Amino acid sequence: MSRSSSSSPQPFVPSSLPDDDDSTKRRSHFTYRHLQLLRQNSTSTPLRVIAHIDLDAFYAQCEMVRLGTPRTTPLAVQQWDSLIAINYAARPFGVSRMISAAEAKKRCPELITQHVATFREGEGGKWAYRDDAATSIKTDKVSLDPYRAESRKILGVIKEELARWKESVADVERASQAQVQPAKLERASIDEVFIDLSSLVFGVLLQRYPELQRDPSGDDRIAALPLPPTTALEWTAEDGLVDLDENETEEDDPDWDDFAMSIGSEIIRSIRKAVWEELSYTCSAGIARNKMMAKLGSACNKPNKQTIVRNRAVQQFLGGFKFTKIRMLGGKLGDQVTALFGTEQVSELLKVPIEQLKAKLDDDTATWLYGIIRGEDTSEVNPRTQIKSMLSAKSFRPSINSAEQAEKWLRIFAADIYGRLVQDGVLENRRRPRTITLHHRYGEQVRSRQIPIPGGKPIDEMLLFELAKTLLGQVIADGRVWPCANLSLSVGGFEDGVTNNRAIDGFLIRGEEARFMNTPVRGPDISNNLEDRKRGEKRRKVEGIERFFTKSTNPDIESGMNAMSASQQGLDDLKPEELARLSNEDGDDKVLGEQAIPDCLLDPDITWTCNRCGKTFSEFEKTEHEDWHFAKDLESQERQAARAPQSIQSFASRSLNTSGKQKPSGGRGRGRPEKGQTRLTFG
Repeated sequence: MSRSSSSSPQPFVPSSLPDDDDSTKRRSHFTYRHLQLLRQNSTSTPLRVIAHIDLDAFYAQCEMVRLGTPRTTPLAVQQWDSLIAINYAARPFGVSRMISAAEAKKRCPELITQHVATFREGEGGKWAYRDDAATSIKTDKVSLDPYRAESRKILGVIKEELARWKESVADVERASQAQVQPAKLERASIDEVFIDLSSLVFGVLLQRYPELQRDPSGDDRIAALPLPPTTALEWTAEDGLVDLDENETEEDDPDWDDFAMSIGSEIIRSIRKAVWEELSYTCSAGIARNKMMAKLGSACNKPNKQTIVRNRAVQQFLGGFKFTKIRMLGGKLGDQVTALFGTEQVSELLKVPIEQLKAKLDDDTATWLYGIIRGEDTSEVNPRTQIKSMLSAKSFRPSINSAEQAEKWLRIFAADIYGRLVQDGVLENRRRPRTITLHHRYGEQVRSRQIPIPGGKPIDEMLLFELAKTLLGQVIADGRVWPCANLSLSVGGFEDGVTNNRAIDGFLIRGEEARFMNTPVRGPDISNNLEDRKRGEKRRKVEGIERFFTKSTNPDIESGMNAMSASQQGLDDLKPEELARLSNEDGDDKVLGEQAIPDCLLDPDITWTCNRCGKTFSEFEKTEHEDWHFAKDLESQERQAARAPQSIQSFASRSLNTSGKQKPSGGRGRGRPEKGQTRLTFG
């Protein structure tokens, strides 16, 4: 669907300015320094403009677009007997994620229930929409590939629209010699994105208000900006303006921060319009001075609207929240604060002076809490273009009991991961994973096996499958394998600029291979098979060189564990629409995750809160989320155990050095080099 030219950004002709020589004229609250920081996308400027775009009931919309379903037709996306997404037309009938598909049909006979696409055991690695998928949990695995593909299309349209805005201010860049940086995008999950509009807003401000193009130096940089040339701003009906704080009125003259928000709102409206006209998806948005409030805002006027939180409205906006719903305040810390101060309302906690907070909490926590409930958040919008890991998994109900069954699933996992490597352009961009890991669950015990991916051959589906079978063989050799409740396969440790040609350093054993060979077999992972004996021989051959390339931890195991978000990794038997928000696709804990939402907006389907991390889920997600914590605990144990052999080696070295003469500091030792020598740095 093509977009009309009418959606292009239109230049604004400013009204005439009062005489700037009038010494009695009031000045802006903002300075030229603030304006220059806006151009730099700085987190410290009060003129900052951040947007959060969230697709409305994304999985349901994907199926509506694919099937050509009218917006007025009730539709739900089904996964086994559960509903994972419900469009807005179905919600008035009482259809929610807490009821079964059969119950939903009773409440709304016209409801279309579309099961997600699945891979099927024994049919290779090709996903498909299947009429009998809902009754085939034993043989099928959920595929999120259709939703990932639509997400990439939407992100492409967003980038194109931002590029048009960037091009529209090119004349200002040439005239003022002030470079306008492109907008920064952070894909927070499969259906949401943060955008730092600051520099782009700077360019539009200079274009529309040429009096701001002055380039001050020295003390002039802290000079106040001239007041805006108008005493009123026009907002559209689509802009959900949050009411101003009690001590502010709409009659007060707007300042440049209001103008910046207005421009940000205009840019986001054009993006949402482009996504609708080109791809037929609606989305909601929040525009504010930081990520926290922008994300809160995007949830306030769903569907298909946007919310503007001006600087003068921050306290009014946050005052209606429970601070226990704010990220990092929903767990033990939130309970502690509630117990200490007898409230969980932000409006009540705002009355507590910081001295009183510090008297009952440590200084750092008190300072952070004091700021967060006042809307202070300096986290950056972090563009992510590099995937750190990919994981494909399946929980078996009932458990599987043979290697033959497991290998059928490993073939699906390998095809799933390889397909995403191709679709996401990873291999095309000359990136490849270095390691492959298998996680196996037997009862309450989870075991992991990892090996390096050979660097001398191209990655394809068959290579991943053969490596997965090798790992499965190692697990089977350990015993206590069946019944298996869960299998997962992951790749990680991505490196850039890879070709099939090996340079001289490719013949050295280093990095993951050295770490792998230096990791002792522990506990239940004891195996006497041929593969283990070969690794032992290889370790002895490289003794003396591996210390230059070995670290105490294995970041790729960590990457694989952190990668357990449904939007990226395709975890099975989870609710993807909710779990996609738990972390970003690269496992970066800076992403906000589920933020606080006013009580009137809380999802009534959510019924369980994790007492370890404070995140909230549907009841049927409880087991899988507890599995995630179990895997993280295992990862921590593995890191601690990995440090042990190095500590022993270091102790042995010290013992040898002190048993006879002290090792000299020069020469071949690890002390100071001799005159004229330079120590080489390895690793």
